[in-house]
Amino acid sequence: MQAARFFFIYFLFFGFSALGQDSTIDSLTQSIQEQKVDSLRVNSLIALSNYYLGTDLQKSTQFGEQALSLAEELSFNSGVAYAYKAIALSYYFQANYPEAAAQFQNALEVFHSINDKVGEANILSNLGSTYFNVGDDTKAIDFQLQALRIAEELGDKLRIGTALNGIGTVYNNKRETEDRALEYFMRALPIFREIQYEDGVGIVLMNIGEIFKSKKMYDSAIHYFDESLEVYRSTVDATFPLNLIGEIYADQGEFEEALQYQKRALEIARGLNAKFEIAQSLLGIAATLSKRGDYKASIPYYQEAEDLTREIPALKELKDAYFGLSRAYSKIGKYKDAYVYDTLYSGIKDTLYNTANDKKVQQLQFNFDLGKKQAEIDLQDATIQRQKIVNYAAVITGFLLIMVLVGFYSRYRYVRKTNKIIKDERDRSKELLLNILPEATARELETDGFAKTRYYESVTVLFTDFKGFSSIAGKLKPQELVAELNEYFIAFDEIMEKYNLEKIKTIGDAYMCAGGIPTPNTTHPLNAVQAALEMQKFMAKKIRERSEQGLVPWELRIGIHTGPIVAGVVGKKKYAYDIWGDTVNVASRMESNGEAGRVNISSSTHELIKDKYQCLHRGKISAKNIGEVDMYYVEKLIEASVPV
Repeated sequence: MQAARFFFIYFLFFGFSALGQDSTIDSLTQSIQEQKVDSLRVNSLIALSNYYLGTDLQKSTQFGEQALSLAEELSFNSGVAYAYKAIALSYYFQANYPEAAAQFQNALEVFHSINDKVGEANILSNLGSTYFNVGDDTKAIDFQLQALRIAEELGDKLRIGTALNGIGTVYNNKRETEDRALEYFMRALPIFREIQYEDGVGIVLMNIGEIFKSKKMYDSAIHYFDESLEVYRSTVDATFPLNLIGEIYADQGEFEEALQYQKRALEIARGLNAKFEIAQSLLGIAATLSKRGDYKASIPYYQEAEDLTREIPALKELKDAYFGLSRAYSKIGKYKDAYVYDTLYSGIKDTLYNTANDKKVQQLQFNFDLGKKQAEIDLQDATIQRQKIVNYAAVITGFLLIMVLVGFYSRYRYVRKTNKIIKDERDRSKELLLNILPEATARELETDGFAKTRYYESVTVLFTDFKGFSSIAGKLKPQELVAELNEYFIAFDEIMEKYNLEKIKTIGDAYMCAGGIPTPNTTHPLNAVQAALEMQKFMAKKIRERSEQGLVPWELRIGIHTGPIVAGVVGKKKYAYDIWGDTVNVASRMESNGEAGRVNISSSTHELIKDKYQCLHRGKISAKNIGEVDMYYVEKLIEASVPV
């Protein structure tokens, strides 16, 4: 069951946070009675239509139609467009997708006639979502790409994020393209966060969680589902994270816990008479019962889901119901019924996943990418045409030919010289980029124009900090302080390169690096510990030298932790490769809770290096914002025993 194919649309249609608020509805109703027959009354009727979407869909339709009638009477074109949209929304939430699509098309025509590009982008995205819910991926991605093209022209970040999320949702419909879906979702997420659009953030988090669930990375999936659930816990959209968390528990054999979540989802959906969500919840409960081996109990849930998905219609969910019924009847020995549903399942599966449809989706994506290059192609064509004219004119007389040849030779020398300058500058830029970013990330950024955000299951993060740095800084001149600090950091950089660790950044006197990124490996815990010990060895040498000179010694704390992180490039003009996640915070706490001259590691790192290094268990230490955690000091390398 893929929640992303339908839930993402809701809050992108309209902007309200508390459906069915009595005080707001009463206020709007009273204002309509007091207002003149003008555009303000049209807008109030549209607002009422939107507010009733979560409680009474019939009233939502009625108020939308009243708004349309009044707007047409007043020749209020903008009001006509938004009234069509309100009516379309009411049909969408009733799962009457054909009528919803027709009303959205009406809205699109009006927005186009009044040159309202924002309205066009919004309706195109809504149309893409509507067609997606009835299983037409080709039209779905076509409309979403049209929406993205307009939004990018306008620089409208809300619509750009909406369209990126919609495109990602189409790609997430098939396992083989889910990595591309994750790419689009990761592009949408920072846009929604930048404009502080919480509903969009919650929706994209939900989609990302679904991909991690598909990859069986359950901890990451539940993390994203929980974050998304906080955004729309009180709405019909809460059914999706509840159902998917239930699926994860079912996959792990915790069936009672799974059913508890899925039945909560069904209760919410029935309370709002949301047919699509009811069908999804029924399918989730039936699937959990089947996994538990209770096939007979699953059949009524599958049958009710079958009836609902036929009525809506929702072809993908109907396919799931057919498959579940075929399998359940087979397991309880009713082979005739099982054969009937297996035949239905095979037929609808072929309809949904035919090769021609896949090729159309790929062609639409190609056309979109090609459109961005069209201006450059046109310019090149014009240049070629002008060159032909010059060549034809050169044939006319020998004199002009000589002049053209001389001109070409001069231009050739100029171009050669210019190209060399450009090449030198490009090489310098590449070298600078490689100094800022990991090589693989820099190549990706140079080739594609952006670098993908990636999730790593196991990375070792190393933090350092100088003890009493503020006191030391107060005793040195600024130039001396920077020169001294630079000497240490240069040495650290060389150690990082030696042990295949990636320097992330320095913050004041703090130094952070990581092992296992951007190219994963299995040696990163040992590499980090080896590097840390060599750093402390270097520091011990410097302390002796400074003491001999009568100078205040610099002492270093080092902390190490191993765990999952997310890594990527941030920034547009000044790129920075950075990492995020609890692993970074824990590594920082390892450093702040350690002692100068020692290497303090977490229990997770200890488990990975304990066969190679002897460590001193410090017990459970209280770490700020984390609680009590086991910590260890790395003592020495364990010598291999020699047989006698």
